[in-house]
Order: sequence, then C-alpha cells, then structure tokens
Amino acid sequence: MLQVLACGVVVFPGLFFVFRKVLPSIFKQWTDADVVLVSERLVSSIHAIMATTAGVIVVLACSGDVMTDRYWLATYFVIWYGVPYMTYDIYAMYLSHYYRFRVKGHEEYKEHSLTTINSFVRREFLLVLHHIALLTILLPVTLFFRRDQGDYFIGCLFLTELSTPFVSLGKILIQLGLQDCWIHKANGGMVLLSFFLCRIALFPYMYWVYGRHYGIPVYGVPFHLTLSVNLGSLCILAPQVYWFVLLCRKGWRLYQRQCHSSPLPPPSPPSLTDNQPKGND
Repeated sequence: MLQVLACGVVVFPGLFFVFRKVLPSIFKQWTDADVVLVSERLVSSIHAIMATTAGVIVVLACSGDVMTDRYWLATYFVIWYGVPYMTYDIYAMYLSHYYRFRVKGHEEYKEHSLTTINSFVRREFLLVLHHIALLTILLPVTLFFRRDQGDYFIGCLFLTELSTPFVSLGKILIQLGLQDCWIHKANGGMVLLSFFLCRIALFPYMYWVYGRHYGIPVYGVPFHLTLSVNLGSLCILAPQVYWFVLLCRKGWRLYQRQCHSSPLPPPSPPSLTDNQPKGND
C-alpha cells in the first residue's frame, strides 16, 4: 500500500519541483511568484487530465448497471493520486500565496511563519476547506461506506476536474501577454461551459441517472437517498455555484472593459502577481 501511495506522493511534488527549476531558465523576467503560480497551474492541469481520463474510463465501464458495476480505478485512483494530490495542492497553494505577497514587499512575508500560514488560511479559506472536505469525506466514502456500489458516480465526480486545464490555461496566457488574443477569449468561453457542465449540471444529472435506475422521478430522488448523501452532494455543489458566479461576474467585467476601452498599443507581458484577483474572484 505504501508503494502505491508513493506514486502520487512522488509524481506531483516532483513535477512541481521540475517546473520551478525549468521555467526561470526559459522566462528570465518572471518573479518567484510567477514561477510558483505557473508551476502550480501546470501540475493542477496534469492531475485534472489524469482524473478526467480516469472518470471517462470508469463511467464507460460501469454504464450498464450504475449501482453494482465495478471498476478498480474508481477506488484506486483516489488512493494512488487523489489523496496525494489534494495534500500536495494545499502546500502548493500556500507557496503561491506566500511568494505573491513576498514580491509585493510585505514585511511579514520575509520568511515562513505562523502569521503567513494564518493569512493564507483566512484568504483562501473556501479552497482550503474544499480540499480538506474532499480528504475527509470523499476518501472515507470511496473506501469504506459505499458497500462496493456506485463506481459509476465516483467516475462522474472525477469528471469535475475537466474545467481545471482551461482555468489554468487562462492564467498562463495572461502571463505570456496573450490576454487580448482570440485564444484567451475562446478559452474563457470553455472555462464557463466546462465549469457549468462538469461542476454544476453534473449533480442533477447524477440524480437523474439514479432515479432512472430505480424508476423514480428526479424530484423524488432526494427522498430516496440518505440525508448524509444529500448533504454531501450539497457541500460539494455549493462552492462550485459560488465560484461559477464569480467567474461569470469576472467574465462580464472583462467584456464590458473591452467594449468601452479605446485601442491601445500592445502592453508588455504583465506579472502574474499583478493579475491575481483577491480570494477566488
């Protein structure tokens, strides 16, 4: 089991370390905050592609009987890569937060301390809570409380990661000074579409699939499920709706800004630290 767990434990921190070493040699003008953030985004995209691929495989393999069909990847992907990634990502997000404020000259960020950790938790509370909830809720449910049922729905949950590469690509394009090109605009549309389909509409879809399996209408599914299942789904869905609203608001502001702005000479590539919104906005 330790050898299996070591897969994700080595892969994600190892990739993060490699990106932090390689990127400064290619983009010499980037700050430490830029390098750390882009490295984090690249690793997140790799994990998202892995999770989405695993989700597609599990969903296709278990589409016959959505309750009883089994596929080994539904459980072992969580152990091999899900838990190590979520644990690593909390640390990577902290480093990104730390260097972002350090390059801005904040005195308390000259070195790591309980003050910087506390500031990170307060500013990124929802994201940290989201990661901890997945570690403390999804892991036990996947391993111990499913009674060997519902691999199909675990595969569906893996598909929520589909939007992550598009979100990461948007940040990287901004860093490269390509925020005004058509690729960035098209990617923005894909962010909204993939986020809505795979992080919000996915939950009513899973309720509909469950209802179809048992021959009950979708509005009756919540009464057929246990309270813990409904609360768990709500706890996962609620922050997704909140983040989607923020994405829509940000996209609308950018659209209005482009509509009302006069043509200007192309700007020099900005620093990611100057383009990062506060919190999740």
